[in-house]
Amino acid sequence: MKGFKHLIECHCVLPQYRKLEKHIYHKFIVFSIIDDSDTVIPKYSQCNNCGVIHKVFDICKSEIISGTEELTSLTTIEDLQLMLSDDIVNVLKSYDVDVATYEYVKFILDEKKWGEHVVLTQDSIKDEITGKILIVESAMKSKIETFIRKTSIDKRQKYENG
Repeated sequence: MKGFKHLIECHCVLPQYRKLEKHIYHKFIVFSIIDDSDTVIPKYSQCNNCGVIHKVFDICKSEIISGTEELTSLTTIEDLQLMLSDDIVNVLKSYDVDVATYEYVKFILDEKKWGEHVVLTQDSIKDEITGKILIVESAMKSKIETFIRKTSIDKRQKYENG
């Protein structure tokens, strides 16, 4: 199995983009698990802007579930904090990461994907991306490293699989 953070596009528009002729729809990050047959395990996720529920069924693909504004069965940060060590929770809290990052860390620990990392923070400076990653080396050992990565001006891709 593999874990992957990816973007889902909602139909809501952030306030700063409402006056534009061409709407720029809001995107939010979700975490998905891909099983051994390369199939995304479907899940529900909530837009962090408008609260609409999406059924995520593939990488970067979802469908809006109309008529459902709240699901009490959605995994929350508080749920995930109970399943992680205090040290990991304290680090994730200090960087104010999203639920997808908590889910990814839990996946790494559950599946023993030692050496995988999640991005805690990142910034763009000219043609570089700089930030910090949390590397999970074992169930009892993690470390934080800084990174700097060059990026082209045309493609400001984030250092992100985690």
